[in-house]
Amino acid sequence: MRNFSFSRFMFWAGLTFLYLPMFILVIYSFNESRLVTVWAGWSTKWYGELFQDTQIMGAVKRSLEVAFLSATSAVFFGMLSSWAMVRIAKFRGKTLFGGMITAPLVMPDVIIGLSLLLLFVAFTQLTGWPRERGMLTIWIAHTTFGMAYATVVISSRLREMDASIEEAAMDLGAPPLKVFFAITLPLIAPAVASAWLLAFTLSLDDVVIASFVTGPGATTLPIEVLSSVRRGVSPKINVLASLIIFAVSMVTFTVWYVSRRLEKNRQKAMADDFLIE
Repeated sequence: MRNFSFSRFMFWAGLTFLYLPMFILVIYSFNESRLVTVWAGWSTKWYGELFQDTQIMGAVKRSLEVAFLSATSAVFFGMLSSWAMVRIAKFRGKTLFGGMITAPLVMPDVIIGLSLLLLFVAFTQLTGWPRERGMLTIWIAHTTFGMAYATVVISSRLREMDASIEEAAMDLGAPPLKVFFAITLPLIAPAVASAWLLAFTLSLDDVVIASFVTGPGATTLPIEVLSSVRRGVSPKINVLASLIIFAVSMVTFTVWYVSRRLEKNRQKAMADDFLIE
């Protein structure tokens, strides 16, 4: 009893609660049975079935394309809005502008999806564009709410950055555009990368907003998985989820390994410099 620690118990209980279902899901991805709840032995046949399913593979491709494009455009507009909110001291409507930028953070996805649907319908009736809802409308919708998250992440880094560095560069004759690309952008690069990854993840995971603005032939992966679950859970869904878990784990491990090596090299270089001095 003396070795019992409540914080340690809660730590392991939390890890078990989070990762045990994922572990079970990975195991059942190798289940031979067509029923996901009945174990019938080890088999990898569903992995082959998944890659032969053109409908799911097409949904994966569309989701990755939309997530990449929406994350890139969300970061671009997020940098512009962050610069306007942080570096421009005063302009008319600044408070309203900031509120409209961050509104999607607290607004339910159903309201965002419905409002965008009504917007696209109104534009179609007035101008004839867009002719149909599909990849373009999903891209615009995901950029809209992804920009809010990107703005929050990038603007927080801009506020912490010392503006005197930029002012010193401009005093020395550097034009504003060169100051941004040579000084500001490298300093806020970690925030930009974090904002891009966050927007990419939100777009890849979205199902509510996409269900409002999508159309025939533009089904994303979450919507495809949801419709498949409604028809009856297929073992291919377990395989797909297992592959996603594997991909995320590999990316996380690679980033951790590279960061650790860079930190060790930095500490070694500092130690060598100290010995030389």
